[in-house]
Amino acid sequence: MFDWQDLKHFMALARTGSLSAAARELGCDHATVGRRVAALEKALGLRLIVRLPRSTPLTQDGHAIAGLAIDIDAQSQAIIRYARSAGDTPQASVRVSAPPSIAAEIIAPRIAEFHRAFPQIALALSGESAIAELDRGEADIAVRMVRPQQPDLLVRRIGMMRYGLYAAPQHAALPEAARRFIAYDHHYRHQPHQQWLQALLLGRPIVFQASDLFSLQQAARSGLGAVVLPTFVADNDPLLVPLPTAVAPPTRELWLVTYPDLARTAAVRAVMDFLAESLEKHCPLPA
Repeated sequence: MFDWQDLKHFMALARTGSLSAAARELGCDHATVGRRVAALEKALGLRLIVRLPRSTPLTQDGHAIAGLAIDIDAQSQAIIRYARSAGDTPQASVRVSAPPSIAAEIIAPRIAEFHRAFPQIALALSGESAIAELDRGEADIAVRMVRPQQPDLLVRRIGMMRYGLYAAPQHAALPEAARRFIAYDHHYRHQPHQQWLQALLLGRPIVFQASDLFSLQQAARSGLGAVVLPTFVADNDPLLVPLPTAVAPPTRELWLVTYPDLARTAAVRAVMDFLAESLEKHCPLPA
């Protein structure tokens, strides 16, 4: 019989593709992942991975075991969710994943208000661009800008993100032909707000790129150029002013996502209501 923890480490490696990525997911070091996978190989009598200097691809047996273990992984997460929903305790912890701008500008400023209303619930907020995998237990609730397609998820539309073009007053005063632009880096080139920016360029240059919204905001504040930002971020920034555009800005729907069994717990319901109210205030849906 093999150790379930060994299988868990192997599945993380199969999902992520490397020892280091699996270690980050599991919160351990890569040597531990390697040791656990080696123990699983010994218990099964099979070689599961190829140990190369820069990668660890799965063998044919490794792919077969990973395919068989997918259902085990999903069922283990379902057991954890059931235990949480059936064993609601006075002190609860709820993990929330949201895009960085929403986490920092909308959710975090209201955490104290939520804590006063629900002191028994500890919120853990993760502001990240990557989509949290709820089926792997990376979050209990997620705020997403794309509607999930998985049929087993509970999905609720809670807001509409709006964008605008902004610049520091000194840059806004320049003739339009002299305008410069600031943009996300190439990883975001297919996002609607960056495609909108491309339509506004008309041959004018992008002089700075960054991977995060807050770097772009600070660069725009310095007078470097014009930038596309969510209205809930820039409208409250006294160092930026909105710029008129010939093309209407895009919008993004915001969705609240969790599993139905988690939504039955009082703690998760309270957090979902808090998130929906917060997003509706700053990113209201169309009338």
